[in-house]
Amino acid sequence: VSVTGEIDPETGFVIDVKILKDLIKAEVEDAFDHKNLNVEVPDFKELNPTAENIAVVIWQKLRPHIEASSDLEVVLYETPRNFVTFNG
Repeated sequence: VSVTGEIDPETGFVIDVKILKDLIKAEVEDAFDHKNLNVEVPDFKELNPTAENIAVVIWQKLRPHIEASSDLEVVLYETPRNFVTFNG
């Protein structure tokens, strides 16, 4: 996950990495980790969990928590040579 945008002159960050890490844990890892996506994750009850669709769902889960003025990109690797990128 990457967030790009204006650097806050007060903090020196676009987004605090600890805040982003906690957000990813709460919204993505806790929801998806060690789960059968087809069965246990409501986001994929009617959506095939391809790498492309997983990246879009992750982006949708994170986007409401990121400042509207910042850009959000999700890169999902299946293997070192097979990955998808989604940025809305």
